[in-house]
Amino acid sequence: MAKPQKLTDEQIKNELETMNNWSLNEGKLHREYKFKDFVEAFGFMTRVALVVERMNHHPEWFNVYHTLIVDLTTHDVGGISELDIKLATKMDALAGEQ
Repeated sequence: MAKPQKLTDEQIKNELETMNNWSLNEGKLHREYKFKDFVEAFGFMTRVALVVERMNHHPEWFNVYHTLIVDLTTHDVGGISELDIKLATKMDALAGEQ
């Protein structure tokens, strides 16, 4: 697989315009998911874990009760890449958002 390329600020801005609930925070794609309860949040994280293993691209995330905070960046390129956009899109689809 080819090494991902770091997106430019303009590319990131354009992508964010099409992504609901995602923002840029400290150079990372950032999103907060809210679920009914901890079990629902943990179930979502489990489904996402299967996707990220296949992609070999792992999120930074933090879970407390029904809230999941996600930050995406591609450490290999020192910023946001197309892998982060793809993972964010897949996460939203798993959350039932398209």
